[in-house]
Amino acid sequence: MAASADNRSLDAILQKVLEAVPFQLTADGGVEEARRRLRELPRRPWHPDLHTRDIRIDGPAGPIPARVYWPPETSGGRDSGTHPVTMFFHGGGFALGDLETHDVTAREHAVGADTVVVSVDYRLAPEHPYPAAVEDVWAATCWVAENAGRFSADGSRLAVAGDSAGGTLAAVVARRARDRVRAGAGPAVVFQLLWYPSTMWDTSLPSFSENAEAPVLDHAAIAAFTRWYAGHLDPSDPPADLAPGRATDLTGLAPAYIAVAGHDPLRDDGARYAELLAQAGVQVELHNAETLVHGYLGYAGVVPAATEATDRGLAALRAALHRGGDQ
Repeated sequence: MAASADNRSLDAILQKVLEAVPFQLTADGGVEEARRRLRELPRRPWHPDLHTRDIRIDGPAGPIPARVYWPPETSGGRDSGTHPVTMFFHGGGFALGDLETHDVTAREHAVGADTVVVSVDYRLAPEHPYPAAVEDVWAATCWVAENAGRFSADGSRLAVAGDSAGGTLAAVVARRARDRVRAGAGPAVVFQLLWYPSTMWDTSLPSFSENAEAPVLDHAAIAAFTRWYAGHLDPSDPPADLAPGRATDLTGLAPAYIAVAGHDPLRDDGARYAELLAQAGVQVELHNAETLVHGYLGYAGVVPAATEATDRGLAALRAALHRGGDQ
């Protein structure tokens, strides 16, 4: 289950892309400068014909912006059938990112898994530190589960997905949902797709030192984002809503697909969470894209290895949501 130390070189095509369009997550210049750099990254058009709708969901601190995506061959919920629904939470170290920076990724999930996707624009640190993001994505998930019919979606086939910080939030929502179901309430989550998440809050894992100066995300950036999001907490004893791998009970969680990258400081974090889930009897698949970096979803369609790794995760989501039906 463990993702072993990666001795494979960085993918050659990815290396050329990074040289042509350099990008490194960093706190240098402050949070607004970091947000600007992420927003200004070039992005390829992807299924611009998908029907989408921007909505607002009542949240604990006011309306939460969200965007609904319908898969191809539907027209904004006006088709005769129903689709499963996937909550998508964007990455960005809990401090960066929005509906626009992850628009292509949300579209990829809608198309690749044949699912309605609801992308959530949760509150960001440092203006809104932990637990603001958790409370927003949880509120949004509960609302969508109760109102899925508004989008011709089937709330009984509800998955959670997210990249990086969003993967962490997806894992938290999956655990909260399990607890609610055990208490006789909902929503029930049937699958969790976690792209290179942070779940353990343990920088002693080998990949943090092996990939301390990795492309895209390095150890310094992780430390800065951690201060912005959770600097007021004791990192040696994080709550489970911050580090889902520290939860005392991982039994009964939804099946999971955990994607990690060989050249990512968070590689062993995701791998350790997969080990813990397996030990708790949870169905889990771990995939280590050995030649790729943190954030490789953003290079799908450009770097073949990233495309292959992305397609693999989306295929797992599709299979889970359409089990017993057309796939």
